[in-house]
Amino acid sequence: MFIERNINSPKKTGVVEVIAGSMFSGKTEELIRRLKRAKIARQKVEIFKPAIDIRYSITEVVSHDENSIQSTPVENSANILLLSGNVDVIGIDEAQFFDKGLVEVVVKLANLGIRVIVAGLDMDFKGEPFGPIPELMAIADHVDKVHAICVKCGNIAQFSHRLSNKEQIVLLGEKNVYEPLCRSCFRETNDSTV
Repeated sequence: MFIERNINSPKKTGVVEVIAGSMFSGKTEELIRRLKRAKIARQKVEIFKPAIDIRYSITEVVSHDENSIQSTPVENSANILLLSGNVDVIGIDEAQFFDKGLVEVVVKLANLGIRVIVAGLDMDFKGEPFGPIPELMAIADHVDKVHAICVKCGNIAQFSHRLSNKEQIVLLGEKNVYEPLCRSCFRETNDSTV
């Protein structure tokens, strides 16, 4: 049986995009850029961030360069599904702070035909995989790993070095708490502190 397809209304297919990297690498800046372009294209966009991230704003996603876009703070990943109405694009910032259920939420949204753009740290301050980001990178259709510049030597930086001795994994902060380091400087700094 031949099924005729209307070429003027293409099938809506979802996609998962992940923007990952260290602190000060431009992850949020790139997320905001993509979401603003989607809005210019008259696509319906929803943006979510973890409620614990109040560094710059309670209700906006804000980059270190102070570019911003309105967002909805949520306590957990399940709330994203509940609050995602009739949308074309969903942005999720600081995804490393969400629970592991975020992976299932993102897959469900993409399977509904939604473009899902996720930004977050791929490694914690110890240089270990962080939260749901590694799994999201594995299931993503597109992954962009962005890098900062090492503050010690000027090489490409992929590590977020914590400047304090606090050991908890989640510690919100900016330049007063973290600095981007390359692999060599990260190893030297951590070897000297152990």
